[in-house]
Amino acid sequence: MKCPSIRNLSAAVALAIVNFVHPAAHAADALPTLHANPSRTSVSGLSSGAFMAVQYAVAYSSSVVGLGVIAGGPYNCAFVNIGGVVTCMSGEPSGSMSLAAAEGFASVGQIDPVAGLAKFKVYVFGGTKDRYVHPPVVAATRDFFQAAGVPPRHLAYVNKMPAGHAFIAPAFGNACGTNAAPYIDHCPENGKGKNYDQPKAILEQIYGPLNPPADTLSSIVQPFDQSAFAGDGTSMDSVGFVYIPRECSADASGCAVHVVFHGCRQGAQSVGSDVYASVGYNRWADTNRLIILYPQAVTSQPIPANPEGCWDWWGYTGPTFQVQSGVQLSAVKSMVDRLTAPK
Repeated sequence: MKCPSIRNLSAAVALAIVNFVHPAAHAADALPTLHANPSRTSVSGLSSGAFMAVQYAVAYSSSVVGLGVIAGGPYNCAFVNIGGVVTCMSGEPSGSMSLAAAEGFASVGQIDPVAGLAKFKVYVFGGTKDRYVHPPVVAATRDFFQAAGVPPRHLAYVNKMPAGHAFIAPAFGNACGTNAAPYIDHCPENGKGKNYDQPKAILEQIYGPLNPPADTLSSIVQPFDQSAFAGDGTSMDSVGFVYIPRECSADASGCAVHVVFHGCRQGAQSVGSDVYASVGYNRWADTNRLIILYPQAVTSQPIPANPEGCWDWWGYTGPTFQVQSGVQLSAVKSMVDRLTAPK
C-alpha cells in the first residue's frame, strides 16, 4: 500500500501490477439516477484514498457533511511542505499551511468557501504500527480541521490502536498490525471483547447513532460504467461499484451517499472485491439509508505515471488535482451528482 515516493515508481512494480488479472473488467450498466439527498454526502478513505477524501471534502464542502480519514494527511500536503510526498508520508507536515492553501484556492473560486469546513463531523485514524504513513502526518490532518474551526466534539482522533496501514474491519483481513495486501486488518477493541468496527465508527461520527447493521444484505454491490465519468488520462478504471440498499432503490429520498476511496494497490484491479464487499460499510448502509459509492483508480503509465493505482494527491494528473476542476475530483463529483440528482 505504499503511497508513492520516487523510489517506489519503478517499472518492475508497474509491470507486475498491470499484468495482474483484473476482476472488474466486464460490462457494467450505467450508474442509476436515484434522487438521494444532495446535502448529506460524506466521504472516507485509506492512504491515497484518505488524501483523496480530504481533497473531495474541502473542494466540495458546501455539499459534504463529514469525512473519515484513515492514514492520510492534510489538504494539498505535497505542495505546501518542503519535502513534498516524503514529508507527507514520514515527516511532519503543517496543518496550518494546508489551511492557508485551501483559503487561497477558495478566494479565487476553485473550491467551495473554507468556512464550510467548520460544520464537518470528522474522524481521523492512524495506527501505531503503520509503516507507510507516520503518526505526525495523521496528526497534521487533525490540526488542519482544528484550524478550520471543527469543534472538538465533532472531531474524533483515534491514534492509539496498534494497527498497520489498513482499513480496520470487524470480521475480515489480516491480524492487527499487518502492513500488507489487501491492507485490511482486524483489531480488538480494548475492553469490549470484540473487534473494532471502523465503518461503524466513521459513519456514526458523521451521521450520529446508527440502527444495528444488517445480518443479511438486502441488495448486492453493483458494477457501473465509470468510463462515463472518467476518460483517458484520469488513471480511473472503466468500472466502479456502488451498494444501494433495497430501500434506497425503491425510494432514495432521505438516503445519503457515502463515498469510499480505496488506497494504493487496493482497487478491484489489485484486490478484487475485498474493499467493496468485506470492509463492512454495506452492513451499516443497509439499515441506515446510506448508498455507498466505491470509485476505482487504476494503474497507468507512462502518462499519467501511476504504477500503484493510487488516487492523485501529488499531481500526477496535473496541477489542478486538488481543486474542483481536477479530473478525478470532478469525475467523482459527477457520480455523486448522478446519485443525488433532483426529481
